Amino acid sequence: MSKFWSPIVHQLTPYVPGEQPKISNLIKLNTNENPYGPSLKVLNAIEIETGNSLRLYSDPTSERLVNAIAQYYQLKPQQIFVGNGSDEVLAHTFQALFQHGKPLLFPDITYSFYPVYCKLYGIEAKTIPLNTHFEVDLSDYLRPNGGIIFSNPNAPTGHGVGPGEIEMLLRQNTDSVVVVDEAYIDFGGESTVALINEYPNLLVIQTFSKSRSLAGLRVGFAMGSEALIAGLIRVKDSFNSYPLDSIAISGAAAAMQDRVHFEYTRKRIITSREQLTAELETLGFDIIPSQANFLFVTHPQHDAAALAGDLRIKNIIVRYFNKPRIDQYLRITIGTDDECKILVDALRNIVNTP
Repeated sequence: MSKFWSPIVHQLTPYVPGEQPKISNLIKLNTNENPYGPSLKVLNAIEIETGNSLRLYSDPTSERLVNAIAQYYQLKPQQIFVGNGSDEVLAHTFQALFQHGKPLLFPDITYSFYPVYCKLYGIEAKTIPLNTHFEVDLSDYLRPNGGIIFSNPNAPTGHGVGPGEIEMLLRQNTDSVVVVDEAYIDFGGESTVALINEYPNLLVIQTFSKSRSLAGLRVGFAMGSEALIAGLIRVKDSFNSYPLDSIAISGAAAAMQDRVHFEYTRKRIITSREQLTAELETLGFDIIPSQANFLFVTHPQHDAAALAGDLRIKNIIVRYFNKPRIDQYLRITIGTDDECKILVDALRNIVNTP
């Protein structure tokens, strides 16, 4: 511990990202990256940017990208906010919209950056337990609050909530912001973007890291009423006016415009997910129905930590969370069909070994 730290630093428990090991011949199924690379249009757009123009600052408004997102979702550019990954967009959201002296509500099992941001920004947190099926029950959120945030589909469980349930919450919770974190929405869920113009307290956050195959570019965005977006911009411009570099802006804009590649890769992942689900069930795994690019699985006869360790020996890495209620589950990213086959073969050997 450093004596030079500010007092709040001593109180923080930082977010722990998924492991990024430097191992050759590794099957990496632990961080929900897309197994398929970005489109050629994205790579061409990035190549064009890697020239003499890099001596110049990037566009502080990311106008080209904002316009591409607005056109895709049929919104106004003034309803779009972009940032350096959805984690930064979330950070600005916590600063701009949740500091009202009342507790922020979010699930007890969800994206673990939420409690980290609450500590960092001095926001009281109130966790709402998932039900016995590991589902988010939005009727449980109808209580006094300074804001509500949840992932949809939820992470790490993969379970999704329908727009009708979210609209019920919005109708009855009108005095605080409801943030729907849709990092995985493109793999089977239904976005709430269509509700934005009707509910001024709805903010939808998405990312280019998953369905757009651009985790390495670090691009995220929020969509909401002009008033909410203006608040995020005020925080951004008080922190860093240039959150996205020129390469990220061009690559992400091209990804948003290439609908053919987007549809092709996400449908491949959905098909692989359903096939992997069926194969793991034949091995005795219990699996929460997933609308994401991962599965949350448990085996009644095998310890989850031991399974993760046995897979690592075989150069296969999955995500294990040593936390209450989920310490017997593994989160498995959907890889290529070849990677999924290797995973299933390895698990078959492990679970059938006396």
